[in-house]
Amino acid sequence: SEYAVLGFEYGYAAAQPHGLTIWEAQFGDFCNGAQIIIDQYLSSAEEKWNLQNGLVIYLPHGYEGQGAEHSSARMERFLQLCAEDNLQVVNCTTPANYFHVLRRQMHRSFRKPLIIFTPKSLLRNKNAVSKISDITSGSWFHRVLPDPKKSLKKDNVKRVVLCSGKVFYDLVKLREEKKLTNVRLIRIEQLYPFPEDAVVRELKNFSKAKIIWCQEEPKNMGAWTYISTLIEDVMIKVGSKQNRLFYAGREAQASTASGLFSRHQQEQQKLLDIALFEKTK
Repeated sequence: SEYAVLGFEYGYAAAQPHGLTIWEAQFGDFCNGAQIIIDQYLSSAEEKWNLQNGLVIYLPHGYEGQGAEHSSARMERFLQLCAEDNLQVVNCTTPANYFHVLRRQMHRSFRKPLIIFTPKSLLRNKNAVSKISDITSGSWFHRVLPDPKKSLKKDNVKRVVLCSGKVFYDLVKLREEKKLTNVRLIRIEQLYPFPEDAVVRELKNFSKAKIIWCQEEPKNMGAWTYISTLIEDVMIKVGSKQNRLFYAGREAQASTASGLFSRHQQEQQKLLDIALFEKTK
């Protein structure tokens, strides 16, 4: 069971603090079988017993139409556990960032559990690539990634869409198809600890733009309930004309994902449309 295996890997990482110990779930959905280890040890051992642990957990996570048991690593549960710098939670969208976050894990003088959400589709996505220079000397892990489209003029930007994970590539594809030149896309690669300073730098020039959070997960799941107030605090700091963050994503659901591929496609298209050009609620 996941409970037994994650318990073993946690113990191995505790005994070998200078080694890179990684446990990968077949799908992130299955990690709930190890919830006792996550709650009682991974998230709280340092606070309770002053025990550091550098275990890395890969959790395949992403809405790709494979149904409720193959879509969600329950990101919201990990983010709910985050406090007092107890965990690192990332959702990398580039090979370079993926490399650097592992490198950072080993070069730090302390140990913290690292949770990495790993969308399977990005293994095949031809746009999810990095230059060699992004990995070699002089490069580092980026907690926030700005819009890679250099031709976007700041004065033309009417919408700023923040997101995390593979939905970024879906947004880019639709933006190119619709030839939109007034939408800026910003990726939050590190969800916790929240990179407030980096988000401030990205939003400070767009105080008059509409600011939207886009996610694939239902509204009662994913990063929304965790990140919405944090981004709203940033909006206040940069003098945004908006008093609350707009949401573009699936409506609240009891199940993590639909079992019908056609419904999945409809939901996915709807959230992309809302994020890029439809009226937000």
